[in-house]
Amino acid sequence: MATTMSSKIKLASKSCNFNLFKYLSFSGVVLYLFYLFLFANTHIRQPDSHLSSHYQNHQVPPTNITHLVFGLIGSLKAWKHRHAYIETWWRPNVTRGYLFLDSAPTGAASAWPDSFPPLRVSDNISTLIKESGHVAPIMARMVHGILETVREGDDGVRWYVMGDDDSVFFVENWVKVLAKYDHTRFMYIGGHSENLMSNYWFSFDQGFGGAGFALSQPLAAALVKNLEGCLRRHPHLKSADFITQYCVDELGVSLTPEKGIHQIDLRGDISGFLSCHPQSPLLSLHHLDIVNPIFPTKDRFKSAAHIMSAANVDSSRILQQTICYHRDYNWSWTFSVSWGYSVYVYETTHPRTLLKRPLETFYPWARNAGPAQYIFNPRWPPVTDGCRTPHVFFFDSVQKSTENIRTEYVRVLDRNLTTCSLGKHSADSIQRIKVVSPMTELIQYDRSECCDVVHLDANKAEVQIRACKDNELIA
Repeated sequence: MATTMSSKIKLASKSCNFNLFKYLSFSGVVLYLFYLFLFANTHIRQPDSHLSSHYQNHQVPPTNITHLVFGLIGSLKAWKHRHAYIETWWRPNVTRGYLFLDSAPTGAASAWPDSFPPLRVSDNISTLIKESGHVAPIMARMVHGILETVREGDDGVRWYVMGDDDSVFFVENWVKVLAKYDHTRFMYIGGHSENLMSNYWFSFDQGFGGAGFALSQPLAAALVKNLEGCLRRHPHLKSADFITQYCVDELGVSLTPEKGIHQIDLRGDISGFLSCHPQSPLLSLHHLDIVNPIFPTKDRFKSAAHIMSAANVDSSRILQQTICYHRDYNWSWTFSVSWGYSVYVYETTHPRTLLKRPLETFYPWARNAGPAQYIFNPRWPPVTDGCRTPHVFFFDSVQKSTENIRTEYVRVLDRNLTTCSLGKHSADSIQRIKVVSPMTELIQYDRSECCDVVHLDANKAEVQIRACKDNELIA
C-alpha cells in the first residue's frame, strides 16, 4: 500500500512538473511575441545617415527658407548687368544671404536698392596670397567667401549655399532638397559639370560652385576654422571649386551629388537640354551669360524672369518631363512636355528611353575636346527627318485657379519639313498647346507623372497631367 501511494505521488509530481513546464513554455512564447510586437520598431533598419534628422527626431521642425543663407560671389564690373539675374529669384526680407563684391560701388551705384542682397566687400587677402605664393588670387578670394559668409553669424542656419552672381536659384526647390538630408551632420552637396572633360580636368568629386553647392552648418563651421590654412597648404590649385574640395576632403567629407544643379558647361542653344530634365527638382542654372537666351523671342534677362514666372507658380514641376501619346486610327503623335518651358510634338511614336535623352541643339564647351563630350547621352539633332524632328512650342503664360494650373505654349518657328511618312498626319497647323496640371505639389520624383491628350483640333491641343495609375504602362 505504501509503495503504491509513493508511486502515485511520484506520478503526480511528474505530471505537475510537466504541466508547469508547458505553462512556462507557453508563457515564454506569449512574452516573446509581446516583445516583438512592442519593441520591433527598435530593430527596424535606420535610415541612411545622410537623410534628414526629422526621421530620427520628430521634434525637429522641417527645414524652411529661413534655415538657408546664400553666399554669392561677384565682381563690381560684372554686377552692372548681372544684377538682373539675381532680381529674378531674390526675395527681399525673405531670402537670407549676402553678395560679396571685389570692391565697393561708387557714385550712383553706391545707392544700394533693397531688391538686391545685402552688400559686402570681400576681405583683402593680399598678404595671404603673397606669403603662400598662391597661383590664383581670384579663386582664393572666392573660397575665402565661405569664411566671410559664416562669419556674419546668422541665427538658426542649417545650410550655407554658395554660388556665383550670374546664376538663377530656385530657392523653394533648394529648401525641398536640403530637407532630405540631416543638417546636423557634415554634408557637402553639389552638382557635376555637364561637360565630361571639366569633371576630368578638375574632379568628379567636387561641386561646381558657379551653379551652387551647399554646406551643412556643422561642416561650414569646421571648415572655416582653418580655411586660410587650407589656402596656404594648396597654393598651386587654380580652381575655386577644386580648392573647396581639397579643404572639405581634409575633414573626411565626400561630395553628395544632386542632379538639379546645372553648371551649364555647354554653348549655344540649350533648349534641347532643358526640355529633357532628369527626374529631380531644378535647383539652379549657371552660365546664362554664355549660352543663347533660353527663350528665342526674349533676351537673357527676360528669359530668366520668364521661366521664373512659371516656377513662382509651381517650382516643384518646373522643367519636369512628362510624355504621352495621341493615337487616332492609323496615325499617332508623341507629346513631350517640359513643364514651364517647352512642349515637343513628334508626328509618330517614340519610346520614352529615346525622348529622355536631350536633343543636341547645343554644342560642347570645348569644340575640339574629343568625341565623348557630356556626362549624359544626347540625341543627334535630325536635319531633314520629319519623323524624328519635333514641332517645338515654348512657354508663353501661366494661370492658377482653385482647381488646377494652366500653362500655354506657342510655336515660335515653323518646322519646314515634310510630314512624317510613318505618322501620315501633319502637326504643322498646331499653333498653341495648353497644359493642365494639378494644384498639388509634386513630391515624389522617383516616377514621372503621366498625361493625356484631352483635346486636339486644327490649330491647338490640350494635354492634362495626372498621377500615373498603379502598374500603368506609359507607352
